[in-house]
Amino acid sequence: MHGTLYGTILNDRTSLAALGDALHAEPYKAPPRAPVLYLKPANTLFDATVDAGGTAQLPAGESACEVGATLALVVGRPARRVTAAEAWSYVAGVTVVADLSLPHDSYYRPAIREKCFDASCALGGKVVPVSTIDALVARTEVDGLVVAERRFDDLVRDVPRLLAEVTAFMSLQPGVRLMVGVPWRGPQARVGNRVTVDVAGVERIEFVIGSSDAPHPRPGPPTIF
Repeated sequence: MHGTLYGTILNDRTSLAALGDALHAEPYKAPPRAPVLYLKPANTLFDATVDAGGTAQLPAGESACEVGATLALVVGRPARRVTAAEAWSYVAGVTVVADLSLPHDSYYRPAIREKCFDASCALGGKVVPVSTIDALVARTEVDGLVVAERRFDDLVRDVPRLLAEVTAFMSLQPGVRLMVGVPWRGPQARVGNRVTVDVAGVERIEFVIGSSDAPHPRPGPPTIF
């Protein structure tokens, strides 16, 4: 149904500013000099189009998750050692993604449990051709209340640079999706909350936060950032 989905972290200036001096601490002692990627495997992906009735299923014992609203580039043709000048010609379009994570503090070790649990990545159904994402805004709502807005003009690596740097060391095949960046410490949603992510001009997706625990606790108020 979907191609491989890669995520990118620490690719927006707001997140880097929020981390501050922590970026210069052990073990890395400096902000990343190359894209920091992770993989969302097939078990994490689910359809979050408005009519799909999608549910994100939190692991047992968990009651909240962070919602990382972002856009993913959909690769349209084999991409290897792409230059920044030609990068957009390899992109079939963008799609809306809500990457869910259990709250965690450190990026220094792979957060497999926190980022790769079942149904932890909500995907839109539209692939919309664009030539820039700088003017686009992702608005996150929890139970109808806007809890976060993010612009895509603050990327450390814009789309051409990101695609060029990633394909310098790995090939991307048609259908692969590459998230342009997930903010550090996104807004939280709790079991029972309905979440929507809307990027005007692209798509609005929505889903419910569920749990494998029973009975479900009553939803608490969303955390606003």
